[in-house]
Amino acid sequence: MAATAQDLMLPHRHRYTVDDYHRMADTGILSPDARVELIDGQVMEMPPIRPPHASMVTELQNRLIRTAGDSAVVRVQNPVRLGPHDEPEPDLAVVTPPATQYRTRHPGPADILLLIEVADSSLPLDRDVKLRRYAACGITEAWLVDANAGTVLRCREQGAEGYRHCDAIQGQCSVPIPGLSGCELDLRHLY
Repeated sequence: MAATAQDLMLPHRHRYTVDDYHRMADTGILSPDARVELIDGQVMEMPPIRPPHASMVTELQNRLIRTAGDSAVVRVQNPVRLGPHDEPEPDLAVVTPPATQYRTRHPGPADILLLIEVADSSLPLDRDVKLRRYAACGITEAWLVDANAGTVLRCREQGAEGYRHCDAIQGQCSVPIPGLSGCELDLRHLY
């Protein structure tokens, strides 16, 4: 079917690629201290990190490192490359070792065992945008830690429209870390 004059006049959203995003940073279009992420081809401004968020990320980082040991690499607020239009910076990423393989590239979906987002003021963005993208990009499991409600939302079985199963976990248990046989993250006394 041929495009009509009306079709040609409609604005179309331009989706940036990861390469475009890097060029914007290299040329100064994005300042070095900008808190932004590339999600589904859009440059998204992220809210400032507040003390409850920072504290929770640090606590989870310490617990994950102790639990996983050398079986995984725990990355904190570093980019993951999920596809040509996605380079978010999850609060925590548990990825396959060794860490040296990420000197020349960011981890991709095949490297990622688990992504964790900690939300206080960013709950709608993390829940409605980032988790949906993680699922669409093939991340098998992602957790959303709600720093205000004291819950962990464990999302599994990814699909194009999001995760098929999301279970709210109150923080008084241990949860298996995907891809690490016998490793469970103790969530007791997290809040």
